[in-house]
Amino acid sequence: MLLGKVLRKSCGEFWGRKWNIQDVFTVAVFLGLHSLCAFAPFHFNWPAFWVAITLYVATGLGITLCYHRSLAHRSFRLPKWLEYFFAYCGILSLQGSPIEWVSTHRYHHQFTDTGKDPHSPIKGLWYSHMGWILTTDTYMYLKHGGLKNVEDLRKQPFYRFLGRTNFLHPIALGGLLYVVGGFPFLVWAVGVRMVLVFHSTLLVNSIGHMWGKKAWNTGDMSRNNWWVALLALGEGWHNYHHAFEYSARHGLEWWQIDFTWYIIRFLQAIGAATNVKVPTEIQKQQKSFK
Repeated sequence: MLLGKVLRKSCGEFWGRKWNIQDVFTVAVFLGLHSLCAFAPFHFNWPAFWVAITLYVATGLGITLCYHRSLAHRSFRLPKWLEYFFAYCGILSLQGSPIEWVSTHRYHHQFTDTGKDPHSPIKGLWYSHMGWILTTDTYMYLKHGGLKNVEDLRKQPFYRFLGRTNFLHPIALGGLLYVVGGFPFLVWAVGVRMVLVFHSTLLVNSIGHMWGKKAWNTGDMSRNNWWVALLALGEGWHNYHHAFEYSARHGLEWWQIDFTWYIIRFLQAIGAATNVKVPTEIQKQQKSFK
């Protein structure tokens, strides 16, 4: 609680808004990671590239498979050791602890496309994409009941531990990568990889509620975008997700590529994923425009 008060302490008002310590730190991290990407063309090598790709998939699945489909929506169940493994992959994306991420996302579904939506599209493209992250006061887990909507995660010591040590794990990974592969590994496996994972996730929040195809009657602004689905490992079929938020599968049609779903199906086939939820034909008919 004391640390939270310190981070939210005002640093003054400039550029037409009030800033606190956490806001300044977040902007510095974003600028640092994007600046690191500028070195990518000059420090390319294949080992750095493939490590970046591997971590992109691993940390991306940490967000899509674990944070989103498993923890936020309980679309399926994993053995605790495997759930915690994927959650740890998610923490390495620097998108926050599972507790805060899931809380924010659950508020997004509770208040979709309204003024209370954490990244509401009615406040504009910039706000729904990145602006909400750079303004700590908009975080829904600080309002509307705080973290009361994630009591299931707060009861678990592992998730409380990740919440207290959120930033330490990506920093440790960055140090390890630098020791192993030098500056090229830092540029590609930290800078390029993190920026791509960041924006692929954020595109779901912004573009996924502004442009694309609305195939299901959800009563909100959610849209399907094939190219966002490719970048975000299947999360771009966002209209379908809002129609059936409990579903472990987002790409409903055979041609709708959903890499995260393929991993879940594999885990189900080997007995690791259980209670995998998908909508019935009757449920799909109820949400169909037809």
